[in-house]
Amino acid sequence: MDKPDQPFADGLPNLSTPHFVVPTVAQLEAAQPFTHAPRFLILYGSLRSRSFSRLLGYEAARLLEAMGGEVRIYHAHGLPLPDDTTPDHPKVQELRALSLWSEGQVWVSPERHGNLTGVMKSQIDWLPLSDGSVRPTQGRTLAVMQVSGGSQSFNAVNSLRLLGRWMRMITIPNQSSVPMAYREFDEAGRMKPGPLYERVVDVCEELMKFTLLTRGRADYLVDRYSERREREPERLQAVAADIGFSKP
Repeated sequence: MDKPDQPFADGLPNLSTPHFVVPTVAQLEAAQPFTHAPRFLILYGSLRSRSFSRLLGYEAARLLEAMGGEVRIYHAHGLPLPDDTTPDHPKVQELRALSLWSEGQVWVSPERHGNLTGVMKSQIDWLPLSDGSVRPTQGRTLAVMQVSGGSQSFNAVNSLRLLGRWMRMITIPNQSSVPMAYREFDEAGRMKPGPLYERVVDVCEELMKFTLLTRGRADYLVDRYSERREREPERLQAVAADIGFSKP
């Protein structure tokens, strides 16, 4: 392939100029900086009476509160399986309202059969990609954590990270995986000091920083050229014609 001279001078004939926006630093300025405390939602993936994912979520909540955040924890007891009922179920409505309220989230799952649990996945599956013109998760920050009964593993956090991307969340680079979790919590349910606890502190600190950085700017950060194109009436009509839904 021949390397053309740069800068390129042959234009962008396939680009829709009205929808092309050049990112600038000025556009990253929040129009009205938020004054309320950063809002965090914590989801955990076990219904056991002594749930280590819940205990780890509580530790994250304590840390985020100590950093100035407001935290709410969703308890999945009574949440039906996805599609087993309608979205107006009270537990589903509670979950969706909390997601909309939040600016950042923490997902904590046990690893079961090499992956996240069904309890965790059900909560995420009840959060739609869109609800009318509202996206309950888009642009929110996300931290992922897991607990394991055996040796160190990253299967659950890897799956959670994939889901976070799919839900269009800003997933922070750091994460926490706690092996042999039964050894890491005392009888009172508090996490013991040590490197694994310090990693949890790191994750919460990073989540707070990313949330402060992106809130008030999230809509701009996740605004996409392709979707600006799709919102055009002419584009919607063309798509409808292609799939046979246009009126004759």
